[in-house]
Amino acid sequence: MHQAFSGFPKAALAALKRLDSPRKVQDFLSYEISYNDSAVNTCLSPLEVLRQKRAHCIEGAMLAAAAFLFHGRRALLLDLRANPSDDDHVIAPFVEKGRWGAVAQSHFCGLRYREPVYRSYAELARSYFEFYYNSRGEKTLREFSVPLPVSALAPAWLNSPKNVFFVSRRLDAARHYGLLGPYPESSLARADSLLFEAETLGGGRAPLSKRRPKPYSKLKLPRLSGPA
Repeated sequence: MHQAFSGFPKAALAALKRLDSPRKVQDFLSYEISYNDSAVNTCLSPLEVLRQKRAHCIEGAMLAAAAFLFHGRRALLLDLRANPSDDDHVIAPFVEKGRWGAVAQSHFCGLRYREPVYRSYAELARSYFEFYYNSRGEKTLREFSVPLPVSALAPAWLNSPKNVFFVSRRLDAARHYGLLGPYPESSLARADSLLFEAETLGGGRAPLSKRRPKPYSKLKLPRLSGPA
């Protein structure tokens, strides 16, 4: 156990102890932690996520990074930056056998876990592009950051009872790279109705049904400001 966790209560340590693989961390976020839909903007530390059992994307990514740190893995955060019509998303990348994967929290199942099959963090970040869209179906992912090691953060990121907004500010200040290259935004296709329906059903943890797909224009869209 990393010394940074010396002040954690026993229940929190027990939870982290069993999260000894990225897949277990993802399952914990997907099935045991509620999505943080609070109307009040928050940035809960990993300890507060464990106490409150809720997390939105950056809070989930920080919890994943905390679990990685606890088990001696390299602990990183990576920012996915959207255009002005959408919200950013944060993931916790990891490396196994030289390949990159990620753990993430999201309403949309396509913005969560990635198996460690990607040759670089840039390739990993680009894998989120097709699943990253706003409530109008517009694909909005535009940039990705360099991976930020949690060692660059103030120690309070792990266990502060107050919001740790400095983490999001630090990620926002990290170097970012453009994703589209020369391809024009006007040529991007919208997310189709089948993808949208599958993604939102998965995000709500409801079982997939055999309902006939609706046209995109007739779908009842969730009241979300962004995909993360």
